[in-house]
Amino acid sequence: MALSRVFSFDDPSACQAIFPSADVALFPTSKGNFHADVTQIGMNGIWMHRIHISLPEINTVAVKPGRRSLGFLTECNSSSLLDCGLDVLPGDIVMNRSDLVHQRSDADFHYATVSLPSEYLSAAAEAITGRELPEAARKSIIRPPPGLMLRLLKMHKSIGQLAHDTPDILEIPQVSRALENELSHIVVRCLAEGHTAEPTAGRRSHHTILTRFVEFLEANPDRPLYLTEICTAIGAAERTLRASCEEHLGMGPIRYLTLRRMHLVRRALLAAHSSTATVTRIVTDHGFWELARFSVAYRGLFGESPSDTLRQPAEQTATSSIACPPLQPQNFPSRRLAS
Repeated sequence: MALSRVFSFDDPSACQAIFPSADVALFPTSKGNFHADVTQIGMNGIWMHRIHISLPEINTVAVKPGRRSLGFLTECNSSSLLDCGLDVLPGDIVMNRSDLVHQRSDADFHYATVSLPSEYLSAAAEAITGRELPEAARKSIIRPPPGLMLRLLKMHKSIGQLAHDTPDILEIPQVSRALENELSHIVVRCLAEGHTAEPTAGRRSHHTILTRFVEFLEANPDRPLYLTEICTAIGAAERTLRASCEEHLGMGPIRYLTLRRMHLVRRALLAAHSSTATVTRIVTDHGFWELARFSVAYRGLFGESPSDTLRQPAEQTATSSIACPPLQPQNFPSRRLAS
């Protein structure tokens, strides 16, 4: 039986709570009103998402072990996507891996994902094609034949439309089983018959360096970090780290570090209570010492002062779900978000 939910939220940190198949961190890169709409469908083995994000953003994705996840642009006029330094074009499929993947998109981004258990995908490939998927199709950007890709886009859109308009239909076992079988068939054929776009050795090296960089930042979220220290810790020359960040993130390491910490400060301010917390304490805990300069930069990115953010009700995340049962099919745990 398939179940579905639709989310609408204005806080990018909410992304971390609604993707059961991956660890996702999202950081908008420009000033403006962030907004995201996510449609989520869970069937017996396949999970689907349809995503629209308003602002330019950088995200990191790590698919949880035991699953394979693929993604693709859903609109020809969607903003561009850079995946690990590679341009993703309309008609391309991105195969996400369990290691850390870095993506960058512009404003008005339309994207879709399909996630399957690894064993489920392997069994489907054997049944449909009589052989395992090519190794390259497990870790690359795949460009399927246009006719197959069009079928995948239409199928994914149709299921997403059902989730919006008539979600009860998805709860009928015969319907969800038929949809899942057809979707599996199209996905396998796209992966098996598509051409792969392999990254160069240089891009793979930059990806490794950037992964170490992000992991080091995540391990040290609440203290000031300096470029020399970072380079020593990850074993990369400053010039190489800078080139890796520019290629994958569209900005240098210091700018990314600052952007990431600014969003962490905002998240902490939103979660705190103004009666017991202070802006100064939260800001300095995240390694910002020049408070006046920080306040100017914060207002420039978020359109309000840090004190205005702190005075908002805790966990004020504009997240809503249309009326539907909690998502609790096998291997698809229910996630409750603050509304």
